[in-house]
Amino acid sequence: MLRYLIEKEFKQTFRNAFIPKLICAFPFLVLLVFPWATNQEIRNINVTVIDRDHSAWSKRLSEKISASTYFNLVGYARSNDEGMLAVEDGTADMLLDIPPGFEKNLVNGGETGVMISANAVNIMKGGLGSGYMNEIIRDFAGELRGEIIQTSGKTGLPLIQVIPQGRFNTFSDYKVFMIPALIVILMTLLCGFLPALNIVGEKETGTIEQINVTPVSKFSFILGKLIPYWAVGLFVFTLALGLSALIYGLTPQSNLLTLYLSVLVYITTVSGLGLLISNYSSTMQQAMFVIFFFLIIFLLISGLFTPIASMPHWAQVFSCFNPLRYFIEIMRMTFLKGSGFSDIWRQLAALAIYASVLNGWALVGYRKSR
Repeated sequence: MLRYLIEKEFKQTFRNAFIPKLICAFPFLVLLVFPWATNQEIRNINVTVIDRDHSAWSKRLSEKISASTYFNLVGYARSNDEGMLAVEDGTADMLLDIPPGFEKNLVNGGETGVMISANAVNIMKGGLGSGYMNEIIRDFAGELRGEIIQTSGKTGLPLIQVIPQGRFNTFSDYKVFMIPALIVILMTLLCGFLPALNIVGEKETGTIEQINVTPVSKFSFILGKLIPYWAVGLFVFTLALGLSALIYGLTPQSNLLTLYLSVLVYITTVSGLGLLISNYSSTMQQAMFVIFFFLIIFLLISGLFTPIASMPHWAQVFSCFNPLRYFIEIMRMTFLKGSGFSDIWRQLAALAIYASVLNGWALVGYRKSR
């Protein structure tokens, strides 16, 4: 019985002259246009300091960075390797490495260097954060110059040379940061909201009543509706991977099996949301308004455009209930950082919980007459 329901759904989908064209054209539109039209503001950048000088001036520099409204000083590391672990875990966005002899070199020769290592998965955040840090260090050097002039009469300007170093995003291109998230939007629309509109459309035309009076179980009916869209979603996802590699030279850095497993969990989650919308919508107009409502909220608090750490605290809490947030994190981690299952299991667990709740609610809430 399930086989015939799936066959019927495929035939009905491809009988429509518009939907197959939309499925093929949408990934091209999203990946070719949207990456050029997005931007964001950066705040609350987490910084870990590697202070290998332990002098009064190195401590002052750390305190000056902590006092900035753009940075959060989240801790200190004893070595660059320890600091990089914080970056890879996501607890730090940037590292400031203050070398030994920092204060001594400034006093004696007026010149020293520091290294900024920025997580460039988000090239906009890494680039702007490095720029903000550079300005703070220059301002700090100016303060030292004033003190030196007052105390010793020297007019030499202490020079702190900043050596930037980006991690993970070797392209140093903001479009590369946006592409994984835009693929998430593709999956959301095709596997979540398109099935909802399809089911509500059958309600309006009355064809769904013909199935409701048959002995087909609710579970078989819902699977028959969703499996074709899951298959289409996997096809579009594969197409998007090919376009990313062909146009931008961007390929996933992690195992493809991990990536496809994550996609399966996510499309199961959003299809459950789509079923819920279709259960409580009687017309296409109602469904479209509800979809528009959820889509706007999900996009704004997902971290797609603005980093979640830059949002107000209440928005950060609210984003924990947003499935898009978790899959966008998974896509960016697997595409750009090469993260494996051990790195993304928390996000996958959250998506699995949402998938169970949403699909269970949709199955229980579906009203089928006999």
